[in-house]
Amino acid sequence: MGVANKAWRCSGGVLVNNLAAEIFHQQKKTQQQLSPRQHCCSLRRRTAVPWTVVCGLLLFAVGLISLFTGHVASDLEWYSQRLVKRTWYYKRDRVYRAPIDIWKSRFSNFYYGCSDRGPHFAPAVRERFSNGYLLIATSGGLNQQRTGITDAVVVARILNATLVVPELDHNSYWKDDSDFVNIFDVDWFISYLAKDVPIVKRVPEKVMRSMDKPPYTMRVPRKSEPDYYLEQVLPILMRRRVVQLTKFDYRLANDLDEDLQKLRCRVNYHALRFTKPLRNLGQKLVTRMRKMATRFIAVHLRFEPDMLAFSGCYFGGGDKERYELGEIRKRWETLPELSPDEERTRGKCPLTPHEVGLLLRALDFDNNTHIYVASGEIYGGEETLRPLKELFPNFYTKEMLANEELKSLLPFSSRLAAIDYIVCDESDVFVTNNNGNMAKILAGRRRYMGHKRTIRPNAKRLSTVFGGREKMEWATFSRKVKSYQRGFMGEPEEMRPGRGEFHEFPSACICHKPSSMFLNVSVEDSEYQQRRKTHSTGNNKTIAVNHGHF
Repeated sequence: MGVANKAWRCSGGVLVNNLAAEIFHQQKKTQQQLSPRQHCCSLRRRTAVPWTVVCGLLLFAVGLISLFTGHVASDLEWYSQRLVKRTWYYKRDRVYRAPIDIWKSRFSNFYYGCSDRGPHFAPAVRERFSNGYLLIATSGGLNQQRTGITDAVVVARILNATLVVPELDHNSYWKDDSDFVNIFDVDWFISYLAKDVPIVKRVPEKVMRSMDKPPYTMRVPRKSEPDYYLEQVLPILMRRRVVQLTKFDYRLANDLDEDLQKLRCRVNYHALRFTKPLRNLGQKLVTRMRKMATRFIAVHLRFEPDMLAFSGCYFGGGDKERYELGEIRKRWETLPELSPDEERTRGKCPLTPHEVGLLLRALDFDNNTHIYVASGEIYGGEETLRPLKELFPNFYTKEMLANEELKSLLPFSSRLAAIDYIVCDESDVFVTNNNGNMAKILAGRRRYMGHKRTIRPNAKRLSTVFGGREKMEWATFSRKVKSYQRGFMGEPEEMRPGRGEFHEFPSACICHKPSSMFLNVSVEDSEYQQRRKTHSTGNNKTIAVNHGHF
């Protein structure tokens, strides 16, 4: 078992399954106290046909029906998934039978971010005793660079080096000339990490003058292990005193020692603070949203031309779309030819704004919900956004909320992205539309900050539903969407050691509170389900009326 897995088991990671076990033992004690008559009735209720038999019979019946009626394939897939889930997941953890609260996880208060230094984490070496100076040239947009900065601190720690404040990318697609000091609070960054790594704003002049050659420049392979840095980079650093690592994004392994993972969290969630002007403007927008509604959704739409071209997907725009996105795609010479249909089936295509709106309505967000859309230039402009605005008339962007105040930031895409980042982070629900850098970074941060509701479309499953939605009743469509979205709603149970990128699933940095706090969950769940049943009797008749348009 890897170091991270051991750390997870020992340090109190997200253990919802343990919670279910405790609830089960608590209920078992209660059953032992029942009267003989009650116990007899309980046993009689439990005598049932095995789920495997039920699954087989029902799937056989549905298969026959589909042969004669031409029923859409997605229905069979949905029933199969539903029945299989009942056989192991729902049976194991009765708490999850209850409908999900779309605004907040009922378990979120039981977890907290924990990234303090461990007892064996040595203090940072002093600058003059370090092995040299590490220069970092990041790559990509704001959030891709954020991952590079985070890993740069960890690499400096591994090398026992002094980190020079990283240099931001001025040559990427976004052409932003902003420096670190224009986006992040550099003094806070240096002081917050002073006990972890020595950081300076520039290499001292006397060091530069003493060098016989310019700084050694190299690019390390992606996802390099700490041993690679110790064996390949450290000898050069000690010999040359200054080394620059270029194109530094995702150049450090995902799975590290627990102390280094916690250092990643201290950098990403604490040390990398935006400048005061950006923080103030971002909070102004949050306040303006809160004045209109106590709760709001933030949607990272990610439907810009470059994103769509990179995906290789088709979105129904005919020859015009194929030509325009094809021309943009030529900017990446190494991209392979892709089949749009296959990419959609694999879940690699972002949802259209219309599909995002349908997803949210199917999850029971009503049309009075206020949404904040974080996005750059939308491909297709207002025509593309129109269906989403019809589904959610309370539609806002940063330009709508702070048009004049944004004028000075318009030439700087990274600073504009910082504003979107702040509002999305503060939202009650955050909805991603692809698994890009901002989606991963914010999803991880929201988990760390208390598992705030974060919805990621299960695009692979949803592709069949959206493809056949015109042949479905709204109730059927909504039911399937809810089923497929289980496990993609930002619940604590989704956290598993080793799952995905650490920036998205920071398992080593999330702890649970004492288990005694969970003992009443089962009782609360029963009451919650009873209230839902009472309400559903009257509400089921109105679903088609409230949501019956596509």
